[in-house]
Amino acid sequence: MNPIVFLIVLALGGGVASSAVKIVNQSDEALVETLGRYNGKKLTPGLNFVTPVLDKVVYKQTVRERVLDVPPQSCITRDNVSISVDAVVYWRIIDLEKAYYKVENLQAAMVNLVLTQIRSEMGKLELDETFTARSEINESLLRELDISTDPWGVKVTRVELRDIMPSKAVQDSMELQMAAERRKRAAVLTSEGERESAVNSAKGKAESEVLAAESGKKAAILDAEAQQKAIVLKAQAYRQEAVLKAQATSEAMAIIADKLRTDPQATDALQYLLAQSYIEMGQHIGESGSSKVMFMDPRTIPATLEGMKAIVGDGNTNAPLS
Repeated sequence: MNPIVFLIVLALGGGVASSAVKIVNQSDEALVETLGRYNGKKLTPGLNFVTPVLDKVVYKQTVRERVLDVPPQSCITRDNVSISVDAVVYWRIIDLEKAYYKVENLQAAMVNLVLTQIRSEMGKLELDETFTARSEINESLLRELDISTDPWGVKVTRVELRDIMPSKAVQDSMELQMAAERRKRAAVLTSEGERESAVNSAKGKAESEVLAAESGKKAAILDAEAQQKAIVLKAQAYRQEAVLKAQATSEAMAIIADKLRTDPQATDALQYLLAQSYIEMGQHIGESGSSKVMFMDPRTIPATLEGMKAIVGDGNTNAPLS
């Protein structure tokens, strides 16, 4: 055989042999068609063999989770406000046959489907709700996209809205509204603070007046009790003093009476003591807090003394009194 022909045959045989060996990387899969028809032959990760010329690898794709970056999309809310929304979709292929044979361009179909669902969800909400219900929107988009992409052999694992941007005019209106709300809250807080201050001041004044009244009441009670005790003590002192003086006078009278029985000249001493006792009695009446005006006739004093002398004289009839 001609060496050139041999080399050509050898090269063709090597090329055919190499085309029969297919290596698929980890997490990748490939679809093989035989004479343009898919018979369910799928290449898995590792070393695979196909029939040269008859078999052809038509689609090779990873089954790992991928990220679909959805560009900003203009939407209209339920209250007719124009906003721009973009999102990120996490998805992966779970059935390579459906992903290739059920849709012509899987990624373009995914992008258009996500944009349509975003417009639909934004149209159900008012502008304020789009900012506060972001997690609910994400869950709704995930549910709807997962159902819609199931015939394509795709599993949507997560949907996240990144930015919700109203138009410039709407942003200016929102800023004015927020400024007005802040001024309103500041005015409310200021009025509440002033009201609480006035209430606290009134309570403090009332409590101060109550305390002052209670203090005055206690002081008046203590003063009255002190005066009462002083009056009682003073009366007791007067009574004790009067009792002592009466006892002293009685004892002196008894001594004088005994003296008169033995010494007639003691009559002058008796008259002196009677006169002194009479005068002291008037002084005590005058010093008493409940004393009244007492009229005393000086002419009655000698008569009183004579009566007392007569009483004393009854004890000693034999002794002269003058």
